[in-house]
Amino acid sequence: MVALPFLRDGDSLLLGPGSAELVDALDADLIGLLELRDAQGTAGEVVEHPVLGGSGSSALQSVLLVGVGEAGPGDLRRAGAAVARRTRGRERVATSVPALTHDAGLRAFVEGLVLGSFTFHRRSSEPTPPAREFVIAGMGRHASHSDALEAGLATGRAGWGARTLAQVPANEKNPAWLAERATELAGDSGLDVEVWDEKRLAAEGFGGLLAVGQASATPPRLVRLDYQPSAAKRRTPHVVLIGKGITFDTGGLSIKPADAMATMKRDMTGAGAVLAAMAELHAVGCPVRVTGLLACAENAVSGSSLRPGDVIRHYGGRTSEVTNTDAEGRLVLADALAYAVSQLRPTVLVDVATLTGAVKVALGQRLGGLFASDDTLANHLLAAGTASGEPLWRMPLADDYEERLKSTIADADNAPGGPGAVVAALFLRHFTGGLPWAHLDIASVGDAPGDSYEWSAGPTGFGARLLLHWLEQRRPLAGVPSSRR
Repeated sequence: MVALPFLRDGDSLLLGPGSAELVDALDADLIGLLELRDAQGTAGEVVEHPVLGGSGSSALQSVLLVGVGEAGPGDLRRAGAAVARRTRGRERVATSVPALTHDAGLRAFVEGLVLGSFTFHRRSSEPTPPAREFVIAGMGRHASHSDALEAGLATGRAGWGARTLAQVPANEKNPAWLAERATELAGDSGLDVEVWDEKRLAAEGFGGLLAVGQASATPPRLVRLDYQPSAAKRRTPHVVLIGKGITFDTGGLSIKPADAMATMKRDMTGAGAVLAAMAELHAVGCPVRVTGLLACAENAVSGSSLRPGDVIRHYGGRTSEVTNTDAEGRLVLADALAYAVSQLRPTVLVDVATLTGAVKVALGQRLGGLFASDDTLANHLLAAGTASGEPLWRMPLADDYEERLKSTIADADNAPGGPGAVVAALFLRHFTGGLPWAHLDIASVGDAPGDSYEWSAGPTGFGARLLLHWLEQRRPLAGVPSSRR
């Protein structure tokens, strides 16, 4: 199979690299075919031309004409995903689509190929697999092409890995399982790893993690992963990434309705995104130190459940009155943030969490929510979201709502009411020690409602590609204050 690009130039349709030779060889009117199908050239549009008489594993059996829109990276990512989806079950696919563009487009196209090929199942019979081999033609040999190809594979793998972790059903996936997967990935990726079990969490005062996980038959875990760049210096900036790892969320005693609970195996998407990104930092040449913290627990229901009205003491001593046990993500993130500030003294903190339904009400299912205490850090993350195809929308850390957190018996109420996403972010801010901090509330984009270009129906793993596009920059913290403490 061959996949060729086409685009619209004014009122005309144009075929891309490699098409002239193929038209001559097939004696086919491919432009006529596009016009007959009323093709517009939009990114990811596909028109197929079967090749009559093609047979055997090496014979050309069909030609895919793939729209590339304006041929920007986002268009090329969609085109790559469209090619991957339309070529499932094929042995070998040759394509000249990225020959239209520069290295950023090549990288995006490769990301699309990987993400559009995504498969996860627990069926007794195998679904149709992705194509076994893709050949990119017409690019020539150049070192920058190789770098772009490798970067696309790395970020594509991260997106695939984060999705896979989120797709695993909760009867297989619990905090200990997630810690084991992190340990395996750390070994494969050259990362240092450390795991806190429930006894160590209790001894060191991680009251939020313990409280959320106390009703479950599978106790909580905290996982620490450390990446050191090959050319690290004594004053190399230090980024701490924190992921919410609720492996299943019933809501606790403040139990969720059945429909809302159906997708809660993916409530660890934040931790999965952080883990998947950490595993690829070496591959993208991240120049700064990075620590990943995965705050893992199962929010279950039993006789030992956390109750509305309970007061818990977080790492470092701050207390929270729990008025809603379904606002549990902020309780585990608070412990991890406080630990990072106290023990790691990072340059920047970034947490990633499927935290509030409110952000989905605000933003729908195409944009993640971004809260940030520093404008420059926010701009870095917004740019990375655009480049990666995982876009963010900045939300306000509105001090006017700070008073809602007041409790008469603790330092804060964990769920005092709306605006939900803003209040949750304000709750977390108290644990950041005044450091430059960003909070990614990705509950809006934790699930895709259906297959759409590079997105597959179900858990999205949103955030892994975004983090890598940010951290691979030569100076990912340029302009961010080194401390506000």
